[in-house]
Amino acid sequence: MSCEKAYITTPIYYVNDIAHIGHAYTTIIADTLARYSRMSGLETFFLTGTDEHGQKIEEAAKSRGKTTQTYADEISATFKDLWDDFDISYDKFIRTTDADHMKGVQKAFSTMHKNGDIYKDTYKGHYCISCETFFPSIQLVDDEFCPECGKSTTVVEEESYFFRLSDYQDKLLQYYEDHPDFILPRSKRNEVIRFVEGGLTDLSITRTSFDWGVKLPEEMNDPKHVMYVWLDALMNYVTALGYGTDDANMDLWPARVQLIGKDILRFHAIYWPAFLISLDLPLPKHIAAHGWWTRDGEKMSKSKGNVVNPREVADAYGLDNFRYFMLREVPFGGDGDFSQKALIDRINSDLGNDLGNLLNRLIGMSGKYFEGSVDSVNVAKYYQAELDEVHASLDKLEPLLFEMQIHKYLEELWRPLTVANKAIDMYQPWTLMKEGREEEAMALNGLIAAILAKVSVMLYPVMPAVCTKISNALHFSIDNDSWNALVKERKLLEPFVLEKIDPLFPRIEAPLLEQMEPVDKKPEPKASKKEEGKKETKEEGIALIGIDQFFQTSLKVGTVVQAEEVPKSKKLLLLQVDVGEDAPRQVVAGIKEWYSANDMMNTQVCVVANLKPAKLMGLKSEGMLLAAKDENGLCMIRPEKPKTAGTTIG
Repeated sequence: MSCEKAYITTPIYYVNDIAHIGHAYTTIIADTLARYSRMSGLETFFLTGTDEHGQKIEEAAKSRGKTTQTYADEISATFKDLWDDFDISYDKFIRTTDADHMKGVQKAFSTMHKNGDIYKDTYKGHYCISCETFFPSIQLVDDEFCPECGKSTTVVEEESYFFRLSDYQDKLLQYYEDHPDFILPRSKRNEVIRFVEGGLTDLSITRTSFDWGVKLPEEMNDPKHVMYVWLDALMNYVTALGYGTDDANMDLWPARVQLIGKDILRFHAIYWPAFLISLDLPLPKHIAAHGWWTRDGEKMSKSKGNVVNPREVADAYGLDNFRYFMLREVPFGGDGDFSQKALIDRINSDLGNDLGNLLNRLIGMSGKYFEGSVDSVNVAKYYQAELDEVHASLDKLEPLLFEMQIHKYLEELWRPLTVANKAIDMYQPWTLMKEGREEEAMALNGLIAAILAKVSVMLYPVMPAVCTKISNALHFSIDNDSWNALVKERKLLEPFVLEKIDPLFPRIEAPLLEQMEPVDKKPEPKASKKEEGKKETKEEGIALIGIDQFFQTSLKVGTVVQAEEVPKSKKLLLLQVDVGEDAPRQVVAGIKEWYSANDMMNTQVCVVANLKPAKLMGLKSEGMLLAAKDENGLCMIRPEKPKTAGTTIG
């Protein structure tokens, strides 16, 4: 990689309320980038923190009967505690009330003033306290309301210092043209360019109407002014590295990726670059703006009671599962929708079936045939084509990550898992062992172990705890050495004895957070017992069940690997069906009138996988096949396209 250093930042979060799912999303993305950067050997610095100045904070503290500093301390602590509990690997948690930060901001103000970019004048305009922003009359809604948040603005006239933003219009447009990936995704870049082309006006950067902020440098001799909160806040990215004090880590600047929400894009893509040019500092490589999260298709709000608490979700479903869902569910830059159903689907399908079950199959195969031992010495001899396919996917991953196509990164990373599951279905280790081809069976074990190891290395930045469990089971450590060996140098694992571990992703049958229903949802009118019985029993002749009952049924895609007729039976076939477990299941199916044993061989079926075992003509049956029957006969219900054995249906 050409970049030897990686400075990753989140926005600093405003302390007007506790952390929500949007804050968690930004921070998890940044943590993923930082973990990958460290693993790949880069000198990495990851910054997050809180933004604590401004009129909005001052007023919030007064409304709660607290000093502003006490209020800021309390809210800032909730963010830091959450990130610590989430094992976020930040290197520094900055607060804009830190003394070193405020010194750095004053140094920046002095430098820009000396460079002729700051002057004093009087400002009159419509000010939104909530957004901490002035808006020209032309942008207001109904001549009064903020175009961003919809709240009423206040006409403010006061003495102010201004930054000559208008002087930077052409410089910024030229920079956007020369650096097309400066703003990600590129659709956001076009939005910024249109805004700048519309004309930039000089920016008011001080206030006199309140005191809670960074004072001007002493040499300005103007104590009634405090700095505009956005000038103060944006400077945190360099003051955290020592700008204006000791410059200790300024060699890490510029940042590789600065993550933000799309609502603060203008501040980071216009004001921030202009400030940096004025200070003669290089611009960050990427400003990456993500979308917002809704809840079940609706915008989150306290009044609706549908705000998602990230701590509750992580506690209920598992932190790593939550991290995977957030990064896989929505393309970066687009808006995402949170629902428990979508989260459960990702856990049961992507994680449980594709990843967790593959490890279970390896544990089962190695334990049954080789007393848990795994040796990769002959993998290339028998399975080079599969290895080549796996490495082709791994080679695509790193650029996707730093181009902020994280959902595609995970999508591509899942392809090796598909290769592994297909290899088991195709080569059938139970058949290899039955035919005395033990070397091939052991090599297949080695292939599956290698794929799991390589995937766990590249998945580690997203799911560190889960991937550490996998690596422990496979007897290796995830670090720069294993990244180089397994991913870059395409090596395989040394011989080892597999460690048995509990299933990583137990199937979730029903939502775990019923209390997350909107608090203002009106209860249904209570029906009489008679009406209730009717409703529960039938509606238009169909028995009704609840979603929780539906989730209790486990439906999976299976591959028929062996089929034979049941002697003395006119209706039954005896099938061995691979449903992604360590050995095929035996299913006795009453389909002989419509399908022969040869018809069923190597075909795919849909299996009810959690039925209690039953006996038919003395034969144990461990499932049931789905079929449809009418006056024209019976036909099997099958996947439209081939799917990996064990894929969840739902």
